[in-house]
Amino acid sequence: MRFTVSSTALAARLSALGKVINSKNSLPILGDFLFEVVEGQLRLTASDSEVVMHTSLELNETDSDGRFCVGNHDLSEAVKGISEQPITFDVDLQSSIAKISYQNGMFSLPVNNADEFPQAQQIGEQAITISIPTPVLAENINRSLFATAQDELRPVMNGIYFDLTPDCLAIVASDGHKLVRNKVLNIKSEEPASFILPKKPASLLKGVLGKQGGDVIIRFDDRNAEINYEDGVIICRLIEGRYPNYNSVIPQSNPNQLTVDRVSLLSALRRVQPFSNESSNLIRFHVENGTLQLDAEDYDFSKTATERMSCDYNGMPMSIGFKGSSFIEILGSFDCQEVVVQLADPSRAGLVLPSEQPSDQDVLMLMMPMLIND
Repeated sequence: MRFTVSSTALAARLSALGKVINSKNSLPILGDFLFEVVEGQLRLTASDSEVVMHTSLELNETDSDGRFCVGNHDLSEAVKGISEQPITFDVDLQSSIAKISYQNGMFSLPVNNADEFPQAQQIGEQAITISIPTPVLAENINRSLFATAQDELRPVMNGIYFDLTPDCLAIVASDGHKLVRNKVLNIKSEEPASFILPKKPASLLKGVLGKQGGDVIIRFDDRNAEINYEDGVIICRLIEGRYPNYNSVIPQSNPNQLTVDRVSLLSALRRVQPFSNESSNLIRFHVENGTLQLDAEDYDFSKTATERMSCDYNGMPMSIGFKGSSFIEILGSFDCQEVVVQLADPSRAGLVLPSEQPSDQDVLMLMMPMLIND
């Protein structure tokens, strides 16, 4: 079997697929890429047994169809160093060798039997389908991933929750200390449905979804999901279990409202945070008379820092503590000019919202406060 393909197109696809493959695998074949040549197209697959990723690209020329597996590391390293040009694969399935030639050289690699490569899980006939515009899904995953947990005791918190209701599609992530809730208002269903997408396929989607148009089609049942995007497909096992009632922890009335320039606050937090206690990372927010003061201290090492900035504030004077690194992550996930921080009292959760909501969306982030000693 012989076929020719663009070096840069192949390198880009292999780079994306390589993120699926684990450094240690239960089956040796899972360290390979699966190559399938069918009717002038090259279909590439990578799997870790729970996540399967497919992508395709057009071949410049081919003499026959066929399929084989080849180790991911050596091929990826070799191909990414080749400048844009056609590269030709000569694959001898009898001797299990692939010779790859290009303008100034060639290399050869052993190939393995494609029949050993595990098949992807099939989605049930009762699968539910959601269609989401590609930029909307990409920005919602970007906004949510940082808030997922790494909790062996509560695995449902380790993914992004998609909650389809008659009102909207809510995309939620939380680690128990911070929460992100994104509502996509123009996607809804009379029949409620939900699933929890694990962190790994969510991270893969973050890497492959561009700003191009079109829709991402998600089909899911109670165990698996199939996500079709412009350049490929991801099939993954879902996290099983019941996600906590996230709406119950979101305060409905936080009357004290602070409006502040997002970039200025983000910069100030980054300057002050290194002076906070290493274990607690506590930053004290004191707001009064149009001034926000940030304080950090670590008496163990005789370090303190204070910074003041102007803001718009409607409410009682208040001091409240937040974890600096988490607040920085929240501010970094927005792209608006100003953010609104809604507070009730120093013992209740604060809400962070963009000053202007994205079109057809409602974005809200929640931060649990930390105890401060006045």
